Amino acid sequence: MSAMRDDSLTEAERARILAKAALFDPPGDVLADGRRDLVGLSRAEMAQALAALDEPAFRVKQLWHWIYHRGVTEFAAMTSLGRPLQTRLAEGFVVGRPLVASCQTSRDQTRKFLFRFRDGQEAETVYIPDREEDRGAVCLSTQVGCTLSCRFCHTGTQRLTRNLGAAEIVGQFMAARDAYGEWPSPADGATRLLSTIVLMGMGEPLYNYANVAKAMTIVMDGEGIALSRRRITLSTSGVVPMMDRVGEELGVNLAVSLHAVRDDLRDELVPLNRKYPIAALMAACRRFPGASNTRRITFEYVMLKGVNDSDADARELIRLIAGMPAKVNLIPFNPWPGSAYETSPAERVAKFAQAINDAGFSAPVRAPRGRDILAACGQLKTTSARARADLAQD
Repeated sequence: MSAMRDDSLTEAERARILAKAALFDPPGDVLADGRRDLVGLSRAEMAQALAALDEPAFRVKQLWHWIYHRGVTEFAAMTSLGRPLQTRLAEGFVVGRPLVASCQTSRDQTRKFLFRFRDGQEAETVYIPDREEDRGAVCLSTQVGCTLSCRFCHTGTQRLTRNLGAAEIVGQFMAARDAYGEWPSPADGATRLLSTIVLMGMGEPLYNYANVAKAMTIVMDGEGIALSRRRITLSTSGVVPMMDRVGEELGVNLAVSLHAVRDDLRDELVPLNRKYPIAALMAACRRFPGASNTRRITFEYVMLKGVNDSDADARELIRLIAGMPAKVNLIPFNPWPGSAYETSPAERVAKFAQAINDAGFSAPVRAPRGRDILAACGQLKTTSARARADLAQD
């Protein structure tokens, strides 16, 4: 009886989360001039749009190829489409991108984009080049601001304005490809492509699940961007009722922002813990579909001096993940204006990592990237929000 009751509560909680997310839904895909953005439409939705023009179904495959494989934004450049169709498409549709409001490049070549969307809202996206290989990861945002208010995170000081739509999420990746000129073309064949997506930017992805899932389904489509699900990692602070769904429906990698091993401390650092405490979070991780020794769950752990970096914390972390296919990413705290925490000393981080490694788990220490442009983990906050905060302090 209790198992049935728990399942029904979980389903009710899922429904509540999705209903709450709808309150922050993005604007629609129709522009002020009446044209519709084709980016972000599913294949079925694109087929409906073309059917309204009395176009055959095979046009979907052609458009999909031009938009998502070739990165073309002008219908006149889609040479496999006849000129009359190009004209009709241009009259009713666009192939959009978010506007690059600003772009900064770090000394370590990390690049941060401030994207502005059609309603004027903004979000930040970061490209992190791999130091050893000719590829890199694009860190995508899923919301404008964030509702979680994690104490160590700069984004958490920016209130949630709205969710990003599927077009705005996938559009960040496409605009990053534009910036690096990494769309394939018949002339040059295969090119070095931005190879990885991490949903670790602004916002909690599982509080915008419908749009995130739609965007990632588009990204993974084999006839377009064609990014493998193994190249996509979704990071959550622990929205437990939605975690099963990620594994079942998307099959992407899971990262969990843990940051503390005791409920009293995690309640303070990650307030979502008051709703979904550590025991419930770990249970969801243990049943996560597809988790294995080759697809380990990543636990993210920001190292805060004198707060969560003791030997006792390391031992409890090992106990929590025992028997689980897991690794721990240790993240030196990245300071931001007004933050109350300090970074754990290097020797303390090294000792913490050694304890986890000795227990049989991988515990790499993430090298800070883009700190000088506030692009490192936990530092994202839009320029407009920073400006409002500065005015409030004056």
